[in-house]
Amino acid sequence: MKLALIIYSNDAETVWNGLRLGIFSLMQQDSVEIFLLGKGVEMQKLDQTTFNISEQLSSFLENGGKVLACGTCLKLRETHQSGACEISTLKDLHNLIATADKVLTF
Repeated sequence: MKLALIIYSNDAETVWNGLRLGIFSLMQQDSVEIFLLGKGVEMQKLDQTTFNISEQLSSFLENGGKVLACGTCLKLRETHQSGACEISTLKDLHNLIATADKVLTF
């Protein structure tokens, strides 16, 4: 199954759980792509003791996941994503949604 996870939140627990689901799904042999939109592009700034986002993100990528980040959303926040995320557009988001078997939002 091909899953599209759209992360639109900057709540650490919400993002952490989205990543956990992505990792679990990859381990079930699913294809998983995450698209960071709006506040979601702040994901890498959300590390907490309880919700270690960086650790989950590393595991997601190591297991074959892919992360796309909205370039416009990054620009609005005057921030840059690390190499973990590919800068993308609404066209990429549309393509992800159109080709996914399931779309989930966090």
